[in-house]
Order: sequence, then structure tokens, then C-alpha cells
Amino acid sequence: MTDQANSADPGAGSAIRVLLADDEEMIRHGVRLILRHADGIEVVAEAANGAGAVRLAAEHRPDVVLLDIRMPVLDGLAAVEPLVALDPAPQVVMLTTFGDEENVLRALRAGATGFLLKDEGPQELISAVRAAAAGDAVLSPGVTGTVVRRMLSGGAGAGAAAPDSRVAGLTDREREVLVMLGEGLSNSELGRRLGIGVGTVKSHVRSILGKTGCGSRVQAALLAHQAGLMG
Repeated sequence: MTDQANSADPGAGSAIRVLLADDEEMIRHGVRLILRHADGIEVVAEAANGAGAVRLAAEHRPDVVLLDIRMPVLDGLAAVEPLVALDPAPQVVMLTTFGDEENVLRALRAGATGFLLKDEGPQELISAVRAAAAGDAVLSPGVTGTVVRRMLSGGAGAGAAAPDSRVAGLTDREREVLVMLGEGLSNSELGRRLGIGVGTVKSHVRSILGKTGCGSRVQAALLAHQAGLMG
């Protein structure tokens, strides 16, 4: 099956727009059926490889891209950076299996919002799409602990500035927000704890990402641990 754009639902202008990229047609079909029955979510396009995903994302401006890792022509790992470089950038969630841990680490470092196991249930998939659209990290609990430990043990990476220097320019409030990102709080949870609106939370997160050079809130959460801010 070739890449395709899907017909928009009438009156779904405020729906979360999703682009699905997977070279297995049965996977795309199953995910599409699940999301079709979820309120406020619309699959606007589908791609069979990473190159198609980048092209269709530039055309349809989805809010969320569900991106398989292993695909022909251009795999999901290579597609992450051009996807997150779009303006506005979609939230990229990798679709993976337990055997893809190393690739997931690479995707998170490239700026992916998180990852979702392909064997998760329908409600978990729907919740992940909504969380990603809200700017929250999406990390399947089955492998989160292992991935976080491996990323932390890997350090900042070759050529990266020391964690302490990367957080030195943050305001007190931004440091407070960064610690909460390290705790894994969503934007709504963070807003309730601080007594501020979600829009203000998102502004703080954007500022933190810009100042620290992090490509995603997942990277920012890891930086909070690397910089010794978690107590």
C-alpha cells in the first residue's frame, strides 16, 4: 500500500491530527481502526516509510506522528530529525517492540517525544496520542525503567556540554519545572502543583528546551537527573 492522505471528518477541525507511518499494512489498519473510534482524534495521513512520513507531515501538519522504527527507503530513526525540524513540529512517538531498546534510545536523543510498544492495548494507544498532543512524554511502562537507566549511564554524550553548565542559565522557576519534568509529571499535573495554567507550563517547557539544548521533554527529564537536581 502506498502513502495516502485520509479524508477529514466533517467538523473535526479541533481534533488531534495523527500521521501513521508503518510499513506493515495490517499494523496501520489496526491502529487506524482504534483511533477512528476515539473522540477528538483523526488520522489524516498514512505512510509506508520514513520518507513518506516526512513528506506527508510537511503537507498535512499533524499534531502527532506515530512512527515505526524499521521501514524501507528511510527508517524511522532517520526520519525523526527532519520531522521535529518542521515548523510547527509534530510530536513524534516511536512504535516499537521489546527488542528495539537501542534504537529507541537513539530516537529519544534525536528528539522523539517517547515510545509506545506495539502490543499495548487500544486505550493505551489512545491515551498516548492524547498525551503526546498535550506535549507530555509518552513512555511505555514496560521498558521505561531500563531505557532511562541506560540513557543516564551513557552520560551527556560525546561533544555535549556538561549537565551543570546546561542548566546554569535557567531561572528558579524553570529549575523547579525541570525537576518536575524529571519526576515525570504531565503538563496538567505540573500546572496543578504550581497553580498555573497549562499554557504557562508549556511556555516554561519551551524556554527550558531552548536554553538547555534539549530536543524533547524526555531529554530535559534526563538532564534533570544528570545535573543532580533531583535530590
